[in-house]
Parts: sequence; C-alpha cells; structure tokens
Amino acid sequence: MSLPVLRVARACGDLEGMTAQYRAGLGLHELGRFVDHEGFDGVILGEPKGAWHLEFVHVRGEAPPPAPHPEQALVVYVPEHRDWLERTAAMARAGFARVPAANPYWERLGRCFVDTEGGRVIVQQAAWTA
Repeated sequence: MSLPVLRVARACGDLEGMTAQYRAGLGLHELGRFVDHEGFDGVILGEPKGAWHLEFVHVRGEAPPPAPHPEQALVVYVPEHRDWLERTAAMARAGFARVPAANPYWERLGRCFVDTEGGRVIVQQAAWTA
C-alpha cells in the first residue's frame, strides 16, 4: 500500500504575500495554483515528490480569517545544525517574526516564528524520531 500525501490547508487574507513568505522562509516550491475555483483562489506549496504540502486559500468576498491559536503550529525538523541556522535566517529574511513558542518544549531545540497573518512555524533543530 502506498503512503498517503498530507496536505495542510489554511485560509488567508493575502494569498500572494503568504505564498512568497513561505516559499522564501521554508524554501518550498509552488506545486499548483487555482483561480476562482467556485469562489476560492489557492496556491499549493511543497517539494515536488514530498509527502506533505501546504495549501493557502483565499475565499473571494470574505474578510481575512482570524489568526490561528498559538498551539496551531507547523513544525519543521532540520537535523543538521548548519542547515537549521540557514533555515532560521531565511525565515527572518522572509518576514517571519521570532516569537516565544506557546509550549516551552519547542524553545529547547527550536525557534518559533509567526507569519504576517499570525500563523506559527517552529523550526526544530533535531531529527524526527518516531
């Protein structure tokens, strides 16, 4: 049986701004885009053959959504210290603001960032171990 692909979708107010910020901060590629699909515009980001994607969606005619709860965070594991330093620097250059993580666990080996619409991303300097 093949493994499923995970897509995390999030509504946003500024589709192009969020797309640019996440592409630059996390080094993601634009995998797809749709315009006015039954009132929705969206961009799908990720790695071309990756097992997960981020989808940012803008609902035409609706007010921007509220910021997610601080515990609703994406966590990206970067095991090599040098790569982690480069990734956290890229996050800052892309306009993510460094903020304390809601859960102190993430502060031990990671850094928490917030995007321009309040979404949080934790860049953890560790390998994922199940």
